[in-house]
Amino acid sequence: MKTEVTAIFDIGKTNKKFFLFDGDYQELYREYVRFELIEDEDGHATEDLKSLEVWLKEVFDRILNAKAYTITAINFSTYGASFVHLDENGEILTPLYNYTKPLDDTLIASFYTKYGPETEFSTQTGSSNSGMLNSGMQLYWLKHTRPEVFKKIAHSLHLPQYISYLFTGIPISEYTSIGCHTALWDYRKKDYHECVYKENIHRIFPPIVSTETSINMNYNGKRIKIGVGIHDSSAALLPYVRSVKAKFILVSTGTWSVALNPFTEKALTEDDMEKSCINYMGINGKAVKANRMFLGNEYSLQVAELSKKYNVPNDFHKTISFNYEVFYEIIKDFEYAFRWISITDKNMPDETRFKYDRFEHAYHQLMIELVLLQVESIKIAAGDDHIEKLFIDGGFSDNDVYIKLVSHYLRNMELRTTDSSLGSALGAAIAISDTDLNSKFLKKNYSLKKHVPIILNH
Repeated sequence: MKTEVTAIFDIGKTNKKFFLFDGDYQELYREYVRFELIEDEDGHATEDLKSLEVWLKEVFDRILNAKAYTITAINFSTYGASFVHLDENGEILTPLYNYTKPLDDTLIASFYTKYGPETEFSTQTGSSNSGMLNSGMQLYWLKHTRPEVFKKIAHSLHLPQYISYLFTGIPISEYTSIGCHTALWDYRKKDYHECVYKENIHRIFPPIVSTETSINMNYNGKRIKIGVGIHDSSAALLPYVRSVKAKFILVSTGTWSVALNPFTEKALTEDDMEKSCINYMGINGKAVKANRMFLGNEYSLQVAELSKKYNVPNDFHKTISFNYEVFYEIIKDFEYAFRWISITDKNMPDETRFKYDRFEHAYHQLMIELVLLQVESIKIAAGDDHIEKLFIDGGFSDNDVYIKLVSHYLRNMELRTTDSSLGSALGAAIAISDTDLNSKFLKKNYSLKKHVPIILNH
């Protein structure tokens, strides 16, 4: 008897993953692959789209014919801020430009001269000025620097929708990709921003459909429900939204630490934008207020410096657990000690000052300072909303010092951590299912753990 499964392609910048989930969202199968980057016409590193396409089809056709499984549905989660441009024959016109590709400052300035002021535009679109990371700017750049290419575009598809198109042949647009810091969507009007219409970019966008849309197709002789794709950050948020009834903040940690508030009812203000807030978009087209920091990146840089300074192995920091005595010793005469490398903060000194002779003490000092920034980020994301639940997933969720400090400084919130290495893949599976999730879902699928604040007894 074959097991009925949902297949998910979860395409990250580094790892390309394929999963099979059963009806209870239990993982039955996975495989990973990585591809070497290629160069675009300007010599900038970018995704090898052709190799990715070959792998997608090879994996899917192989599993489709596997004796153990019957694929009933497939969906796609990928990173955002990336467009595939197709001509009227469905041929790809350009490389998949990397969102790290630099844009000319003069071009950006010309955009804000037309559609600014910058702060006003940013609050309307929930998008800070981030170059190619605003996928709308990629189209503006193409139109004004490569007009002969732009004229040939019949459809521009964000990457999740392009991968869906590979399987369906149907070009569509979808909310979570459009609304994620793209500089395309006006959150107040709930429509594309006027710049999209004035630049005549709207003509290359297919109709918008709900993220939960699926297309029933006969694929190689098998009836399969094919999803329209979803932006990975919105996908990672979805299992929480579907299974937790109370308001919450989700902090997704990794290279970036992103505090997500899907319950905000207020548009972003200029003050929010100055504090690094942007909008993601939920599957219902509603704004998700987000505050992001380069916290994981800064942690890696500082830990490397500390390891050299104290002559310990590079992964020694992973062995450190929270030590109450060390914590109390630091906070009783607390002073900021770290000058940040990749972030800025008003409290940081002109240079890093090590005043401890042990790695463990310096590490606790580092974590206190980083967590104070994290706590501020969570408060900014919460804004005026009264939110008592806090979830943390990703890299820092199993860092004992980080978790104990967050629970200490936010003792008015119920803190739970989750192991969501499957987060965006599971979200993509949930997006095309009709299943209601209950409150036990996170405990069953995400190794949910509750944390109690440390008790101060000094």
